[in-house]
Amino acid sequence: MLDKKLLDILACPLCKGPLEYDKEASEVVCKADALAYPIRDGIPVMLENEARDINANAEGK
Repeated sequence: MLDKKLLDILACPLCKGPLEYDKEASEVVCKADALAYPIRDGIPVMLENEARDINANAEGK
C-alpha cells in the first residue's frame, strides 16, 4: 500500500505532472505521459527506464 502523503508529493519525473495510484498493478501512473512506474517494497521506482508504457497494452484498439 502506498502512503497517501507520499502520493501527494510525488510527481512524474518527466512532465512533473500528478500521478495516480493503481493498487492492483502496484504502480503509480502518469496519464499525461502514459507511463506507469512500479512500486517495489512499498517504494515507487521513479526512473524512466523502469517505467512501463501503458499504451503498449492497447495495441489493436
